[in-house]
Amino acid sequence: MEPEKNSEGRVVAFIDIGTNSVRLLLVQINSNGSYQPLTKQKETVRLGDKEFIDRILQPKAMERATIVCKKFMELARAYRAEEIIAVATSATRDASNRVQFLEMIKKEANLEVCTISGSEEARLIYLGVSSGLRLGYSKVLFIDIGGGSTEVSVGDQNQCYFLHSLNLGSIRLTNVFLPDETGPVSEERYDQIKAHIRRKTVDVIKELSKYRASSAIGSSGTIENLAKIAFVYLHKTTHESFEKLEYEDLKKIVRAMCALPLEERRKFPGINVQRADIILAGAAIIETLMEELELSEITVSKRGLREGLLVDYISKSEFSYMVTQMSVRKRSIMQLGLACNFDDEHAHIVASLALELFDSIQALGIYEFQESERELLEYGATLHDIGTFLSFDTHQAHAYHLIRESSLPGFQPEEIEIIANLAYFHRKNTPKKKHPNLEGLSKEAIKSIRLLSALLRIAEGLDRSHSGIISHVRFYIASTDSLVLEMHAQRECQLEIWEVEKQKKYFKKMFGYNLQSKVLIEQATGTPLVFEGNVEIEGNVEIEEVPRE
Repeated sequence: MEPEKNSEGRVVAFIDIGTNSVRLLLVQINSNGSYQPLTKQKETVRLGDKEFIDRILQPKAMERATIVCKKFMELARAYRAEEIIAVATSATRDASNRVQFLEMIKKEANLEVCTISGSEEARLIYLGVSSGLRLGYSKVLFIDIGGGSTEVSVGDQNQCYFLHSLNLGSIRLTNVFLPDETGPVSEERYDQIKAHIRRKTVDVIKELSKYRASSAIGSSGTIENLAKIAFVYLHKTTHESFEKLEYEDLKKIVRAMCALPLEERRKFPGINVQRADIILAGAAIIETLMEELELSEITVSKRGLREGLLVDYISKSEFSYMVTQMSVRKRSIMQLGLACNFDDEHAHIVASLALELFDSIQALGIYEFQESERELLEYGATLHDIGTFLSFDTHQAHAYHLIRESSLPGFQPEEIEIIANLAYFHRKNTPKKKHPNLEGLSKEAIKSIRLLSALLRIAEGLDRSHSGIISHVRFYIASTDSLVLEMHAQRECQLEIWEVEKQKKYFKKMFGYNLQSKVLIEQATGTPLVFEGNVEIEGNVEIEEVPRE
């Protein structure tokens, strides 16, 4: 099937030629700064096979890599990629015949490849992984185990403090310690590998210890597969499944895999068959680092170098503010909104009004929200209308599915559920406790959705005409059972008043207060108040004219 051609924006291809695999990321970067991954591809080529003894890339390995690069270039052309950025890492940079290999790729695949240093590889991995996490100012240790090298770095959301590349990789160590090994791996042999790793990492361990990182993030196929093996083999049942790799679990699965010959190891629960011969050397690296750095667990990330290439590309473009001036969570929300071509002005107005309602009700002591709920309300309000490009009549349902199916880097699964449900319940149905959308969510999450949606429904109604008539809004107490919703309007706002009236019943159900409306129309001094229209409104609405500052 031929891929759909893209008429808007530019398509950029990012290719990572690693020691074990070649990876492709094709992205459409739109004129508004949003981007959409079009496809991700990965092919195992074992470029570093039998290389690390004499530092020569083998002819068959070079041929395999070149064929894959040619295939990826054809795919990039099918998507009409305007720019292709390709880098090669450990196997290529260490090879004495790398020039021959790069010329082969240029000739056969028509691809220019840049060989990057170990520290640049570490920097790009840090960018790729950290851009998908909410780190703040917490220093985090990043570990990426490749086929030829292991990159370590320490950084927070904004900057990297330490970068280093170790000549330790799953293929490299397998070549040296387990060449042509088809039987079980003895405890003594495994300990030899670990002892070698310990000697090679002494200085780096000392340096890393100085930073006192609060947690560790692991990336790469080796770490991902070890986490999956631990999950499947040890029959874990938590929903976190592959998100973490615990040290005690790692030791158990390593012992079990070492006891098996290669053919049996290929059948080990959860293992990637293509990694069976190199998984133990990779496990030795991460196990040794966890021991020396006293790490009880590592969080697993599926992001890496190719995502780092994308972040680096955007940071050097006219959309650099998306990377430099936004938190990872805000960037995730804006990316999704822009990708859906949302009405960003309306989204901003509704979000601002929703936050004013939140802050006002909190200040009155009517309900004590958590700080995290304020942020989720803002994001739910920002994305509430993103489904309109599919269908206006059911856009709340489309928004719900779009949000749930987006990875939204930086958010936990339950936070995504809350944001999606706020979008779903911003109009029409209210979130009854037994609604199918709420099945499986915690009581706290359901309560957040019900209370926050009451505020969002009012905020959305306050910009019903999408013209920004209401500039500010607040609650104040009228009596023991009543609140006044004070709206500052720039002109007559019958439609907005009408929409607010519809929400009073649900507001009382959630917060226990009757709601009265008061409109302050901001007119230039001396200008007569004009109030037109015969909209029929339930209850009393007080309307005053106030001088505009």
